[in-house]
Amino acid sequence: QAICLKLAARQLLSLSCHPVSVLSAARRRRLAMAGLELQTLAVIAGDDGVYRVELNRPATRNAMNWRFWKELGQVFSALAIDGACRTVVMSARGKSFSAGLDLADPQNQPPPAEDVGRKGLHFIDHVTVMQDAVTAVESCLKPTVVVVHGACVGAGVDLITACDVRLCTSDSYFCIKEAAVGLAADVGTLARLPKVVGNDSVVRELALTARNFNADEARSLGLVSRVLSSQEEALQDALRVASQIAANSPVAVVGTKKNLNFARDHTVLESLDYVRTWNACMIQSEDFGKAIGAAMQKSKPVFSKL
Repeated sequence: QAICLKLAARQLLSLSCHPVSVLSAARRRRLAMAGLELQTLAVIAGDDGVYRVELNRPATRNAMNWRFWKELGQVFSALAIDGACRTVVMSARGKSFSAGLDLADPQNQPPPAEDVGRKGLHFIDHVTVMQDAVTAVESCLKPTVVVVHGACVGAGVDLITACDVRLCTSDSYFCIKEAAVGLAADVGTLARLPKVVGNDSVVRELALTARNFNADEARSLGLVSRVLSSQEEALQDALRVASQIAANSPVAVVGTKKNLNFARDHTVLESLDYVRTWNACMIQSEDFGKAIGAAMQKSKPVFSKL
């Protein structure tokens, strides 16, 4: 499986700077051979280590169909092991970031079963696919900067809470919609949002009322870092942040994300033990010496690919 993922990563991320939808027939065939024939996402590989991942169902306001969940997991599993990728900018095509779960896709519903126990087990397996796809974004140690514009509803909120840095446009609005349609959000929002914003009261309010909240409220809560006037400005800001990350030691960057993820879910003492054990190995990397040498020479260090 690891060999297949590496092959998939090489095929996917040698795409020069063209989205999947406009690849040559030969490149599309190579991508298909790697098991990554993408329809719901577009990937653009940058020479500076900054990769773009775009939600690519604009006709449905990027509603997430069953194929989307499979492709999201495949793409971020490939990015995770590609040494040329240092950071990711996620955005969406069309008028909105995402309208949430695509209710028009029958495959988004769990397989039927007459027995209630078996039906429940099918549901668990079904939702696990969705959860694992979003978790793949979080588990990929290449940091993801996400740009939200327009609507970010339901599963869209699940997705952005798994990203590392969130930016949005002034016309953005957010909604944890699930309570209004008869279920509890089960793909990540209820697990991640309280830790992202650090305000239990407001998370409960937003999840229980299922009301919309706008860009300014999202910023005041700490859900997003900044609000930009347009999608173009937000993308430029995201690319600037991503480029700054990509210029740092990739060993240090993935180590920082790994330890931030660990610290979120563990005690301070456990996290201190984890990071000193981590650095006991990683500080022996060539990157530390390169950074010190460059600082002494007042130059910018150049770090090797992972």
